[in-house]
Amino acid sequence: MSNQVGKQLIFAISSYGEMADEVVAALKALGRGSERGEIETRTFADGERYMRIQSDVRGRDAVLVGGTIDDKATLDIFDLACGLVAEGCRSLKVVIPFFGYSTMERAVKTGEVVTAKTRARILSAVPNAPFGNEVWLLDLHSEGIPFYFEGPVKTRHLYAKSLILEEAKRLAAGEAFLLGAPDAGRAKWVESLANDLGVSAAFVFKRRQDDGTVKLTGVNLPIQGVHVVLYDDMIRTGGSILQAAKAYRDAGAKKISLIATHGLFSGDAHNKLLASGLFDAISVTDSHPNAKLALSSQPIRVLKTASLLAKHLAQD
Repeated sequence: MSNQVGKQLIFAISSYGEMADEVVAALKALGRGSERGEIETRTFADGERYMRIQSDVRGRDAVLVGGTIDDKATLDIFDLACGLVAEGCRSLKVVIPFFGYSTMERAVKTGEVVTAKTRARILSAVPNAPFGNEVWLLDLHSEGIPFYFEGPVKTRHLYAKSLILEEAKRLAAGEAFLLGAPDAGRAKWVESLANDLGVSAAFVFKRRQDDGTVKLTGVNLPIQGVHVVLYDDMIRTGGSILQAAKAYRDAGAKKISLIATHGLFSGDAHNKLLASGLFDAISVTDSHPNAKLALSSQPIRVLKTASLLAKHLAQD
């Protein structure tokens, strides 16, 4: 086993197996040794899960890839992480491309449960490997979530910024454009991206009505005849993105492209976006398995995150 000690073992929950394979390939391209960790899983008749770690992890650096896309996936991550430490891994990195509890990242009304914090506490309870545990998170909706993790576990917030910038340039195809945010809440992050690109940043003004509905009141910059590349961290139902795109179109945008890190595409969201006719192009990363829904849909493009993850893993 001595020849294998320096190689990271890359495991994944079932819905992230393809991404784990791509990470292994990307690490190989970077000249870093890694192996795909093997896990046997099956479900009993009553719904109970069976898991067995088939790879020998003793003294090895283990990486577990999986998004908390639902409670089942979260518990699979927790169970497998506990199993990897129990089997003797040297260190453990839990890579979470999509942290799925960002809606309830804070309490607004009395008695509301902050699910982002309770799920972080669950993952913090994984026993510590001899050389430590880390949790890596990608493009979080709320910057405060890493602070919900407790104990000796270290957190690291990764950014898909390089993928977003490259894709924005590709979509612009050499013509002048500006980067648009769906609302003022995302304006700071979009402004950071726009500064890196050397372009202007725009956002949509919103006003909440007495009945609780939100009304768009305008755009902060003149955009007549301009190509707007609209960015948001997450597409769920697509409702807010569609509202923003309509506001940019009504303000005179020549065309609108859309980039998002996390493509949840809840329900029929991807078809709804395409049917709107508002977007010349749509791009999302593969951080959520639902991005695969878009693979057969044009003009939706899925950006792979494996090279980004591998780059960070190779540096450790």
